[in-house]
Amino acid sequence: MSDDRLGQLYAEHNRWLTSWLYRRLGCNSQAADLAQDTFLRILTSQRKTGERSSVSRPRAYLATVSHRLVCDYFRRQSLERAYLDMLATMPEAFALSPEEQWQMRETLFQLDALLDCMKPVVRSVFLLAQLDGLTYLKIARELGIGERTVKRHMATAFEACILNDMAF
Repeated sequence: MSDDRLGQLYAEHNRWLTSWLYRRLGCNSQAADLAQDTFLRILTSQRKTGERSSVSRPRAYLATVSHRLVCDYFRRQSLERAYLDMLATMPEAFALSPEEQWQMRETLFQLDALLDCMKPVVRSVFLLAQLDGLTYLKIARELGIGERTVKRHMATAFEACILNDMAF
């Protein structure tokens, strides 16, 4: 799909997409933001892959891309609520400044996006090692894979962390 075709897709379907998103979100401004994000995601993807094919069912295509963004939105909302709940239970002596809170929230969003990009087995291996503190041997037994495979998945996860400037 060329930029011209994307512009045409936008002109013909943006209003429909915004309405579709509003029915799921109940908020006009959030629906408009996610509609814009949908077209931006399509444009970014096309430029990254060089793919310029036309879309035979544009509304289904837009709905699929938007649905993923809606899921990301709700996951971020849930993550932020959990973070704010945790902050509310902290003793005042350990309270974070607004800047520290913002940095922590941004880091959580980056980590969530990073984990979302990993293959499910890589994500599972990484989380079992980093959160549960399991050894590679225990992870291998729990997931029914070889220890060498666990090492390979951890290397993949750490590579993703390094490329995204995440420190653990």
